[in-house]
Amino acid sequence: MENGAARTAQPVIVAIDGPSGTGKSSTSKAVAAQLGLSYLDTGAQYRAITWWMVTNGIDTEDPSAVAAVAGKPEIVSGTDPAHPTITVDGVDVSGPIRTPEITAKVSAVSAVPEVRARITELQRSLAASAKNGIVVEGRDIGTTVLPDADVKIFLTASPEARAARRSGELKGVDVEATREALIKRDAADSSRKTSPLAKAEDAIEVDTTDLTLAQVVECVITLIEEKRAAK
Repeated sequence: MENGAARTAQPVIVAIDGPSGTGKSSTSKAVAAQLGLSYLDTGAQYRAITWWMVTNGIDTEDPSAVAAVAGKPEIVSGTDPAHPTITVDGVDVSGPIRTPEITAKVSAVSAVPEVRARITELQRSLAASAKNGIVVEGRDIGTTVLPDADVKIFLTASPEARAARRSGELKGVDVEATREALIKRDAADSSRKTSPLAKAEDAIEVDTTDLTLAQVVECVITLIEEKRAAK
């Protein structure tokens, strides 16, 4: 029962980064569930603060206006991989934060340094309080949020594969339009000054283009178990 022993080993912090459509969320949730770890979708937190800005009439294209109120919303993330939740000021926003309107505005809001500082602090406190460990997925986890994570993985996939997956998730959305939107968002997230989307030097890159979800999950779990065994 070596496997069972490994699963009760000391807490492990796993950072999974990469652009949209690489299978980050599905992979992270499945890995966390199988290993009994907590799970955090950091993108949802940025979407939540963007939703709050939009709902409260803040001009999301005005960084100073966004910065001025970045500390106001109370964002609470539930970290159960089987049922991750997110609330803003006590309101469940898991549905509203996935709309095209929020998706279109999240890059601008998340580029504001005050927003990143606020959300990064939230993320670090959640990671520190995860008793068994946690899988944290996002764009700057391995580089900025949790640079000392035990395992760092950077998921990639071709723009075509990512667009097909994303349009499949959104049902009936044009693949080509989705591909263009993804490439535009990649450019925005990779070029921002504060904590850009980037692969950490010590991250292991996994190209998911030709892999099934089960294969990606198996690969990530193997990497985590190897790291735990070496500890």
